[in-house]
Amino acid sequence: MQSTPTGTCSLYSGSKFQGQQRSGRSSYEVQVHLQYVDLSDSYLCGYLHIKGLTDDLPELTTFFDAEIIGPKYPFLTRKWEADELIDKQHWYNFMDNDFIFMRWKEHFLVPDHHVRSIHGASFAGFYYVCFQRSTGTILGFYYHQNSEWFQQLSLQHIPQPYSSSFEFR
Repeated sequence: MQSTPTGTCSLYSGSKFQGQQRSGRSSYEVQVHLQYVDLSDSYLCGYLHIKGLTDDLPELTTFFDAEIIGPKYPFLTRKWEADELIDKQHWYNFMDNDFIFMRWKEHFLVPDHHVRSIHGASFAGFYYVCFQRSTGTILGFYYHQNSEWFQQLSLQHIPQPYSSSFEFR
């Protein structure tokens, strides 16, 4: 069952976010399209689309799913090569009760889910993510032990146009 509690109106199935990911002096255009959001089950999934990351593939799209921090998923990751110290270093960047905390794990390249590695890019790690309820923004940090640390993901919600339907009798 999907839920959209008050104060999280831009975190729903079908919502879109756009922004950038910064790595060193480089910046890459990113779009995220949430496919399914179930806050009551602490889960969401979607597609992350990034432009300009590699010369071989100027546009990449990956599928990811998320663990929403709460009763079901604790702050301690205990997987993906992240220990308690790594968790503290990343979670420390988000301090406010206006946030929903998550971990986003990319699983495969779209449309070719058989591709396991890309020269100049990695989806072997995961993102520490915060969604800020009051602003509808997403801030994240990518972590993989063999990648540049604290690559920052900054996204803004893209409001969807409202469509109305009327029935005359």
